[in-house]
Amino acid sequence: MAVPVKQMWTVASYVLRQKMKGRKRYPLVMMLEPLFRCNLACAGCGKIQYPAHILKQHLSAEECMRAVDECGTPMVSIPGGEPLLHPEIDKIVEGLVARKKYIYLCTNALLLKEKLHLFTPSTYLTFNVHMDGEREHHDMSVCREGGFDQAKEGIKAALAAGFRVTTNSTLFDGTDPNSVRNFFDEMMELGVEGMTVSPGYSYEKAPDQQHFLGRARTRRLFAAILANRKSSWKFNMSPLFLEFLMGERHYSCTPWGMPTFNMFGWQKPCYLLQDGYADTFQELLDSTEWDNYGTESGNPQCANCMVHCGYEASAVDDTFSSVRGLMAAAKATFFSKYPNAEAMKTLREGIKPVHARNPLVKIAPPAQDLQETVQ
Repeated sequence: MAVPVKQMWTVASYVLRQKMKGRKRYPLVMMLEPLFRCNLACAGCGKIQYPAHILKQHLSAEECMRAVDECGTPMVSIPGGEPLLHPEIDKIVEGLVARKKYIYLCTNALLLKEKLHLFTPSTYLTFNVHMDGEREHHDMSVCREGGFDQAKEGIKAALAAGFRVTTNSTLFDGTDPNSVRNFFDEMMELGVEGMTVSPGYSYEKAPDQQHFLGRARTRRLFAAILANRKSSWKFNMSPLFLEFLMGERHYSCTPWGMPTFNMFGWQKPCYLLQDGYADTFQELLDSTEWDNYGTESGNPQCANCMVHCGYEASAVDDTFSSVRGLMAAAKATFFSKYPNAEAMKTLREGIKPVHARNPLVKIAPPAQDLQETVQ
């Protein structure tokens, strides 16, 4: 299994306690965003579009710990920006490990080799490396030639030092499912613990607005990728969420399941949308008009979203809501080939993108120049 048994038990017991308390809205994974600054300017990301005075700011380690204690989730994801640019990232991780939180430090790995000495291998710490596919596709996605090779070297160094490593892939329209499957093989051969995948979200400020997937195209792409699956592939995420991406299941969005805290406060309603902020986590729960979000709400910003931060918590909740959910998750874990003739046909014929891809271009200064700009 891609997830250690101890971690699985911690999460399962936490969810069951929420169920026993009768909590309909509870957090599962806290998204701790300590800064927006990054050393990449990916075409599909809107974070780096903040003005320079915002990019210079970051949360202190003390502010991070207060928010984590307030939220109380067993798992904490640290996205950004690039967390390894944070001057106190080692203190943040140290504080979370002391609290026995399972940490997924999301990084593009450009700085991973030189920053590894700041950390100690632990079952609680995983470097979740942003890898959007094979070399050419990844470099195009992050708008940086050589980005794939640098990230791969970072992964190798982390694995050699005894750290847990997973990969995180965001897929867009025009993605070749055969290439993604080849990428899965490469990551498994590299020795990562598991992989996570998700469709991209159409950030309003993202430079590339043409290649976000609609829901129908998302299901077709992920069915082609995840059906007829190899037993060697390991995924560090809910198997029912993977079925959701393939179009095998329907879930409603539960944005409170992965709440986001950053320098502005608790973000309403989720990591993807910015409809205001709350000063406390309880205020976030009480003051957010949750019915205004999710596909069923009719909110155009949610119409095509199938991203993990809205729907993976829904899948986990479904797993522990009934014996039927538990059995479905067990079946999806141990019988994961998903033979599908239509998906095989799609692999043979390919999927044509709605819009043609542009050649790889630098849409922002090189990483070192960008970093100097905002310091």
